[in-house]
Amino acid sequence: MTLDVKAKKTFGSIAIDVAFQAGQGITTLFGKSGAGKTTVVNMIAGLVKPDEGRISVNGKALFDSEAGVNVPVARRRLGYVFQDSLLFPHMSVLKNLTYGNRSGAGSIILEHVTALLGIDHLLDRKPATLSGGEKQRVAIGRAFLANPRLVLMDEPLASLDAERRDEILPFIESLRDDLKLPILYVSHNIDTIIRLADTLVLMDNGKVAAAGPVESLLSRFDLAPLTGPDTAGSVLPATVERHDETFDLTELKVPGGSLFVPRLKAALGSRLRARIRARDVSIALEQPHNISILNGFSGIILEMSAAANAQVDVLIDTGYGTGEENARLWARITKRSAHDLGLMPGKEVHALVKSVSFDRESIGLLRTEDAITA
Repeated sequence: MTLDVKAKKTFGSIAIDVAFQAGQGITTLFGKSGAGKTTVVNMIAGLVKPDEGRISVNGKALFDSEAGVNVPVARRRLGYVFQDSLLFPHMSVLKNLTYGNRSGAGSIILEHVTALLGIDHLLDRKPATLSGGEKQRVAIGRAFLANPRLVLMDEPLASLDAERRDEILPFIESLRDDLKLPILYVSHNIDTIIRLADTLVLMDNGKVAAAGPVESLLSRFDLAPLTGPDTAGSVLPATVERHDETFDLTELKVPGGSLFVPRLKAALGSRLRARIRARDVSIALEQPHNISILNGFSGIILEMSAAANAQVDVLIDTGYGTGEENARLWARITKRSAHDLGLMPGKEVHALVKSVSFDRESIGLLRTEDAITA
């Protein structure tokens, strides 16, 4: 299933002009407030009519200004999850879930969705008796039970606190992997994007600034002003190699070597995405000995760029000579350190990463079918 979007829309002084594709898995629209993310989703849903362009699913037009096509909202077969659950207060959870349900080929089964979302026991209750997280799980279930070709999620966790958000994320991962429907997910939370997204569409002032794999885009210096300077770092694909029960550690296989982190609740063979913040990476000119840092990667400097104040960003290829993709570590150090070490592109260095600094908030299971029980 492929979503193709090429659309323009002008609201007063705001001009939306986007073109991108979304396929299997989760594609995330990310950008600052006012970038136009929600308008784009509403154009796809049919709630906002583009001034011109073409929006199609698997080649079939939902909107085509040249051909005069504008399929009504109810006939687009799209599921939509809003920021607020928008459940009908007078209906039970069961009736909310089945409202708008369309039967047909490949229809998703109610019992399947309620089991995946862990809401089987809530079916007879009214929305007023549910927690915020439970309400949003019901709203997500309703969108999937509409037998959609595509699910749209507009910041579905924005109104929830961190604990409720973390409660729901595993359910979204389960739906992604089990039902295999493409999802277009709007978010301004970089941790959520790193955890969930397969493809990132980065928006700025109504336009697509960049689109591609999460690992690639979040390692680009030129995009840091849009992704957020405080979130600078590397995103690496990782596989769970083993668990060290003696020292309560997990060894992850990442491009360029192994990464030891505090023990993760993940099965051997699980494919994860590991985020390493630039501020947690140090640089040495020689292989260090007798130090407490467990993780060391040899590499060559690809690029250097001035960061804020007294800082400089250094991009290191830790797969140099191996041909490994995504083997890049982003370090943020002081300009003085860069000067004293004589750092420059092409110089061989050693990147050091403390295990205890590993970012657990954004880790999540990538799409996989071959995990081995630990």
